[in-house]
Amino acid sequence: MEKSTYYNPADLAKFGNISDWQPEMGRKFFDYYGEVFKEGALTEREKSLIALAVAHAVQCPYCIDAYTTDSLQKGADEAQMMEAVHVAAAIKGGAALVHGVQMMNKAKELSM
Repeated sequence: MEKSTYYNPADLAKFGNISDWQPEMGRKFFDYYGEVFKEGALTEREKSLIALAVAHAVQCPYCIDAYTTDSLQKGADEAQMMEAVHVAAAIKGGAALVHGVQMMNKAKELSM
C-alpha cells in the first residue's frame, strides 16, 4: 500500500525519462552515472552506501528509496546503512557549525 506523499514514489521509475527533452545530455549523464557506480577502487556496495548517505544529506526521497534498495541488494545490512546515515548527519551538522566561524568573524568585524 503506497502512502500519500508530496513526492510520488512512482516517479522514481521515470528517472530515465529526463532524456526525453534533451537526449544528448541525458545520454551523457547516464553514461557517466553508470561508470561512477561500477566497481573500481571502491566496491559497488561501498559506492551504494556512500550514495545512501549523500541521499540523506541532500534529502532526496527518490534517492533514499533507490539506494536503500540498492544497498540491501549489494549486501549491506541495516546497521551499515544506518551508520552511513549517521556519517551524513555528522558531516552536514559539522558543515553548518563550522560556518559559525564566518558568523563570528563578521560579528567581530561589525562590533569593532
